[in-house]
Amino acid sequence: MANPYDTLGVPKNASADEIKKAYRKLAREHHPDASGGDEARFKEIQGAYDVLSDAEKRTAYDAYGATNGRMRAESGTQFADVDLSDLFGSIFGGGAGRQRRPVPERGADVEAHTTLSFDDALRGAEVRVPVELETACRTCGGTGAEPGTAPTICPQCGGRGVTSDSHGLFALSHPCPRCRGNGTVVEHPCKTCRGSGHERTTKNFNVKIRPGIKDGARIRVGGKGESGRNGGPAGDLFVVVHVQPSPLYTRRGDDLVVEVPVGYADAALGASIEVSTPDGPISLKVPAGSQPGKLLKVKGRGAPKPKGGKGDLLARLKLTVPEKISKRERELLEQLRKVGG
Repeated sequence: MANPYDTLGVPKNASADEIKKAYRKLAREHHPDASGGDEARFKEIQGAYDVLSDAEKRTAYDAYGATNGRMRAESGTQFADVDLSDLFGSIFGGGAGRQRRPVPERGADVEAHTTLSFDDALRGAEVRVPVELETACRTCGGTGAEPGTAPTICPQCGGRGVTSDSHGLFALSHPCPRCRGNGTVVEHPCKTCRGSGHERTTKNFNVKIRPGIKDGARIRVGGKGESGRNGGPAGDLFVVVHVQPSPLYTRRGDDLVVEVPVGYADAALGASIEVSTPDGPISLKVPAGSQPGKLLKVKGRGAPKPKGGKGDLLARLKLTVPEKISKRERELLEQLRKVGG
């Protein structure tokens, strides 16, 4: 497998947070749905994160260069996998004839996307997210064999899943070419899955979105990713939330900015004006002499915060000038201009 540290662009001593940050950045850049996305590169990034985010897999990779208890050994100019149990079994006896137990493997993580309106993102919502997953074939139950038949022990490796070449005290193991390392062969493949034991299907999950969620946030739903192999745990589902822009508000962290039109007289003399908030309109006092662009803060009327409470509403004053004015208004404005207004 490719070096997962190189794939994510992190050093070997990188912390869990550094690994997660690098993964998220690369996953956003190369996601197939993103502009210029690369599905092959995205899968490589997911695979690298799967290794480095799991403490046991990372330890195994650091020790052996692999995650399933195998290490790499050089034979002439060719490299071959060395199964440690086979290696020590050939030294101390008993390993060569033993059937290899399948190694439990964690299922892959899956990413899905959902889109919310700005108002739903503020209020919170429960959304139905369709996810395409690889599941056990419904026809054969995951065996890969036609109903009424069953996989048989591989006659070439005797069910071990590997064949070995003896080199004195050492035995170099290779995946069995007949069963491809499974230890069993399917003589009569299932017509639905063609012997793979798996099929793609779409499942729908109800996902709760907390109030105040931001655009681009990722929600982890544990155990709803791809199924594990050989009894391993399922991966996780990550739902990326896309929030549609609001025609009224601009978000600044947990604060909301809203533009409020105000006339020249109200800005100069001061006034009480009506301002829209997510919880309904309120009356806001505009101080005398307020300048265009001035921000007036209304505490606790912004977006909900993750740990409780709300941000603030920031009302930005926007000076409005009427396109048409009456004769009397014109006379008054002329008088104002004469006195230096």
